[in-house]
Amino acid sequence: MIKILSILCIGLICSTASLAEQPKLIPHPIKLKNGKYFSLNLPINYDIIPAAEGLKRVRFFAKAPDGRMFVTDMYDLSDNKKGTVYILDDWNATTGKFGKVISYMTGLKNPNSVQFYTDTNGQDWLYIAETHQLTRRKFNKGEIKPTSTAEILATFPDYGLSYKYGGWHLTRTIAVGGNGKIYVSVGSSCNACVEKEKVRASVLEMNPDGSEQKIYASGLRNAVGLKWVGKFLFATNQGADHLGKNKPDETFYALKRDADYGWPSCYSSNGKIFADPKFKRASGCKNIPSPYAYFPSHSSALGFDYFDDPNTDDTIKNAFLVALHGSTDESIGHGYKIAIMRKGQKLETFMDGFLVGKTVNGRPADIFRIDANSFYFSDDRAGVIYYVRRKE
Repeated sequence: MIKILSILCIGLICSTASLAEQPKLIPHPIKLKNGKYFSLNLPINYDIIPAAEGLKRVRFFAKAPDGRMFVTDMYDLSDNKKGTVYILDDWNATTGKFGKVISYMTGLKNPNSVQFYTDTNGQDWLYIAETHQLTRRKFNKGEIKPTSTAEILATFPDYGLSYKYGGWHLTRTIAVGGNGKIYVSVGSSCNACVEKEKVRASVLEMNPDGSEQKIYASGLRNAVGLKWVGKFLFATNQGADHLGKNKPDETFYALKRDADYGWPSCYSSNGKIFADPKFKRASGCKNIPSPYAYFPSHSSALGFDYFDDPNTDDTIKNAFLVALHGSTDESIGHGYKIAIMRKGQKLETFMDGFLVGKTVNGRPADIFRIDANSFYFSDDRAGVIYYVRRKE
């Protein structure tokens, strides 16, 4: 049952919104080429197809100016230089599969994100975010290997990153702003601490050539999901691990320039801001912004996309689909799903079945909208790209 509201401002995006009940999910059988067989649960009027298989820790998508899909692969959970950027090519919308997976670049240091930007002269650029640096290079349509040398636009701290040594947060994520700026998120060096380097736990803003770099937003422990939607920069953010199994929230923000989102001194629980007694500060937490939306603790909210086409199915219309990667401690069991999120409304589930008992069938990482009623999502546990579409 769908109840249509009047005009509602979805945070900072205003549109006609739907108040939807939790859609009924049914098992959709998945059979992978490696012999694994399981089911993922999603609405009956959708199909799900493994579009590309045999990858490793496949992460975030970007669409090239020539229409091809690019995706990053961090290889595994270690701090390594085995990362790859793939081209997902020869797309067949009928079968829901890519005909080719091309290794565009290899030997990269934990590449989490790539993005494309076309400058005012019509030159296309490819930006790549590795743990230690942000680079860009000229991109020529149709190329299957880089045809130009890289420019280093920014460098980032890359030490103490192994869990063995108490370090965290290898990923760097790029977003291209509708305002002509480039944004990069840099996670904290720890679970909770007072950072010595301001670039940590922040989102940076810069010009496309890397000039005029500044901190756009701070106090974000690990803003892995980062995307410009409408007129605003949205981010998912992962909360600290030392406050128990049921707090803090994983949070979602429409970022504001120069805002401080509180980490490590302040955190969100059920959408309200509280002070962490271990990291008291004189200014307190009164001016810390509440999240646009929030997710269960330790559910690891990562990539997302927004579905606002007039022809989008009511199930996901005027909503964000968010990949809840899942708690690192599988016994907590939070996340492991794709969530439907609308501002001010109860969180719903679009897809689950990634965790069944103690069995992990996958962990969704990023979502990329193709059109009104279809999208790709990456699974960095199984190394699979899935294609999801509404049935005709």
